[in-house]
Order: sequence, then structure tokens, then C-alpha cells
Amino acid sequence: MILIADSGGSKTDWRLIQKDGTIGQASAPGFNPYYQPIEDLKKNVQEILLPQIHDQVNKIFFYGAGVSSVKNQLTIKSAFLEFFPEAQIEIGWDLLAAARALCGHEPGIACIMGTGSNSCLYDGKKITDNVANLGWILADEGSGANIGKKFLVDYLRKKMPDSVAKQFQERFPLSREEFLEKIYQQERPSAFLASFTRFIFQHLKDPYCYNLIYSSFEEFYENNVMKYDNYQNLKVHFTGSIAFYFSDILRQVANDKGITVKNILEGPIAGLTLYHQKDSN
Repeated sequence: MILIADSGGSKTDWRLIQKDGTIGQASAPGFNPYYQPIEDLKKNVQEILLPQIHDQVNKIFFYGAGVSSVKNQLTIKSAFLEFFPEAQIEIGWDLLAAARALCGHEPGIACIMGTGSNSCLYDGKKITDNVANLGWILADEGSGANIGKKFLVDYLRKKMPDSVAKQFQERFPLSREEFLEKIYQQERPSAFLASFTRFIFQHLKDPYCYNLIYSSFEEFYENNVMKYDNYQNLKVHFTGSIAFYFSDILRQVANDKGITVKNILEGPIAGLTLYHQKDSN
């Protein structure tokens, strides 16, 4: 049996590939080793995953945020070895998950565009280049947090159309001080900012909202995709909620810049399952 996990901030998607090729699935809370104790992961495995496992586990592939350091990889690997001492275990960061899910064994440029954003150059086997990921405060162009930050600045400084501002105020009846408290004093400010993109999506017919998304995607392409050598001749792929729901604009901006976009997935787990299922045959 092969176990595959895609672990994000809010949830972990598991796929269980049986010997006969059938695929089971499970969902558990998200896990990030920078913010949570390893006991949280062990509890999820014991209470949610183990009851569904009835054969020997041969391989485990765990992908997630916060696992790029060797220290965190070893911590997670040791946790799995307590339950599956004979399994081969590979711990990979979320960008590798995106590359394998989107590109398979073909070279290309793989991008994440959800609450945060990231990108990499992939040769079909490994990541060969990565534009520095600077997080939502410094960069994260095209991400939900970055778009939400721009939108909120325009709202608080009265730089958006009155019709949009009035509808947004009805949806988020908060004062300037309350907005700032949520961003500077409460947990997960990037997720709070990204939550505004649902409103923007529902008002895309308004030129202000459309242009905000268009210009944000332009910044992503210019500061990420177009920094890689030979990008004009490579297929560009995306995973993440922002890329998925705003895919029409994402493709339009790419077309205007002479960039070829192929796959756009809401999440990588299906592509990862296919990738590892092929390898197991």
C-alpha cells in the first residue's frame, strides 16, 4: 500500500493506493511543523488514518508547507516510523507536490496561487530553480493575501468606486481600527486578507475588481514566471484556489504576454495520486 498526503494550513488530504489499484481517501486537520507540535500529526495518523489501513504500508509520500528544512523532515519521518517501521518515507515541500501533480515527468514551470503564491522551474524529476518566496508582507504577487491587501488599502483610502465600497462595507461592517487589529494583532492575517477574494470574484463584472485581478496576475508573471530561462517555450501550470477560480483572467494575462498555460488544478492531490500510481505499476 502507498500513502500520499498533501498537508496545508487548514487540512491534510490523504490518498491510500491499495495493491489492487483501488484508492481510498481520508481527510485530517492540517499540520505545519513550524506552528504545531509533532504530537498533532501523530494523533491524526492514529485516529483518522490507521482505522482505514488493513494492509502493509510500503511507501509514504508526505508533502506540506514548513517541511523544507532537514530538521522538520526528520521529525515528521520519525513520527511515521513509529506507526510504519518498514515503510519507505519521503517528505517533500508543497512546491514539489505542485510540480509532480501538474507536470508529471515533463519539464515545465509549476506555480502555487492560493492564500500565498510560489513558483519553480521543474525538469521532469526535480526542482532546478525557484524565485525567492518572500511571503505576503514583501511579495506573494497574485496570491489571495496580496490581492486582499491591495483591495483593503484602496477601500480604507477611498480609492475604489463608491458602489463597490458600499457593498463591501455591507459584507464586512468593520471600522478601520477593527481591520487593523485583525491584521496586526490576530492570528492568520494572510487568510483574513485572502477572504476578500470571494467578494471580488462575485463582483468581477465591475471594472475595478477585474483590473485588480488582472494587474495582480501581471505582477505574478513578471516577477516569477518570466524570471526563468526559456519560459516562452515551457508550459506553465497552476494549483491553488485563486488560480482555479480566476482561471479565465489568469489565462488571458498569459496569452497577452505570450505565455502558454496548460493545467490549472484547485489542489494537487489528484495529480499526485496519478503520479505515484504510475510509479507503482
